[in-house]
This record gives sequence, C-alpha cells and structure tokens, in this order.
Amino acid sequence: MRVLFILLVSSVLMAQASMAQPVNSFNVASYNLRYNNKGDGINAWPNRKENVKALIQFHEFDIFGTQEALRDQLNDVAELKDFAFFGAGRDDGKEAGEHSAIFYRKDRFKMLQSGNFWLSETPDKPGKGWDATCCNRICSWAKFSDLKTKKEFYFFSVHFDHQGVEARRQSGKLMVEKIKEIAKNTPVILVGDLNSTPDTEQVKTIETLLSDSRSVSALPPYGPEGTFNAFKFDAPMNQRIDYIFVSKQFNVLKYGVLTDAKEQRYPSDHQPVVAKVVLK
Repeated sequence: MRVLFILLVSSVLMAQASMAQPVNSFNVASYNLRYNNKGDGINAWPNRKENVKALIQFHEFDIFGTQEALRDQLNDVAELKDFAFFGAGRDDGKEAGEHSAIFYRKDRFKMLQSGNFWLSETPDKPGKGWDATCCNRICSWAKFSDLKTKKEFYFFSVHFDHQGVEARRQSGKLMVEKIKEIAKNTPVILVGDLNSTPDTEQVKTIETLLSDSRSVSALPPYGPEGTFNAFKFDAPMNQRIDYIFVSKQFNVLKYGVLTDAKEQRYPSDHQPVVAKVVLK
C-alpha cells in the first residue's frame, strides 16, 4: 500500500510538473546590456560581463534580444558556446556602433533568414529618423525553425530613440508595417527597449498587432513593474520601457522582470525581461 501511495504521489507531481512546464515551451528575453562605457567605472562592461553571462545561463534563456551592445560585448556573450547570434551595427550595417542583436540556442533553433532595417524614413540604409538627433536606431530580425517542433516564427529585436518624441511615435508605426511586410501571417516575437511607457502611442500602436506578454501571462507578472535601474540598487523601478510582444499564435505561460544582483550591483542598467512561451 505504501509503495502504491508513493507511486501515486509521484505520478501526480510529474503530471503537475508537465502541466507547468510544457515540453515545447521556451524562454524568451529582452536585455539592454548597456554599451561598454569606460566612464561607468565599477559598472563598466569588463566588471560585469561575467555576471551577465551567468544570469543568462542560470535563468536558461533560449532566445533573446539585446540592445546597446557593441561587437566586442556580443563576442563576450557568445563565449556561451550553446548560443549563436545575429546582428548588425547601427552605424554601417556591419559591425560599427551599437547592435540590437539576437542570441539563440543552436541545439533548439535554426536561423532560416535574417535582416536589418533602420528606424527612419529610409529604413533600408543607416541614418537617423524624424526628430532623432543622437543616434541611428536599428532593428534586427530573423526567421527561425524550432528544431523540437519544426514550427517557424520570426524574432525582432529593436531599440527606440531616447530623445525624439516623434521618432518613437513613428518607430511604433514602422515596426507594425515592417512586421506585416516581413513576417506576414507567420508567428512573431518582438522584444526591445522602446524608451516608452505602456501608455504611449507607440506602444498602443504595436498592440494593434501584437500582445504585451505582461498583459497576457497565465501567471501573474513576477518582479517589479519597472525595467530601468540606472545602476542604482535602490532605484524606484516603476517605469517599464523594455518589452516582449507576441502574436496570437503564442501562449505566454509566465512573465517576469529579473532583479538579480551581485554585491548590490546589477549586471546592467536595465533589468532583463523574461517570458516563457509556447507556440500553439
């Protein structure tokens, strides 16, 4: 009788675990890594790159978009041998300047297509858009096949301008146009630092096509609302500017903003945003 009881309990626990972690689910993330700026002192990239890599490994990211990272930083993250990445520098479409790169597990996903476009009136070539005065802004995208399920989806990683109000507004419209043009009816994940809170027009525009994963998560959102910490451990964390959006073909099982820190120092000035999703 005792053996039967133990077997029954084990079966129930295994069934619950199976329900909580569907075999075909995977972990998506968006992570602004903060560019390698020597002026950051103790928070400069060489002092935190191992913490970034450890976070990615511990939380078992499967596919994620990065923002701000320079090519050397991407190469550092790529020391995680399970991953490959795609991305282009925003200044020349090759390696110059910050990237909005995409990392993916090589044993889970195969990249089928890829490309880049700029957030401007001329998206096919490097340049500033609308009222942006600081920087070129780039979106990198790729089409993937899930090697486990053979299902295909597109993944977009983007970084909106931090100064130009019109640039952010128009970038929201451009993202919808380009996603429709590139992905058509194929499932889509869009991640990025939009430098925009959820109430803004550009976020609402994106939500006409995709769902904010925080809003459709089966489990209540985990962690703080905000995603920017400015390297301050006591930051209020009440402004959300980093996102994971998904098309209707995805179920979002859970969503969270991670607050991992070592010796009261965050690995970046943004918190990573993570969602566990399953493609229906």
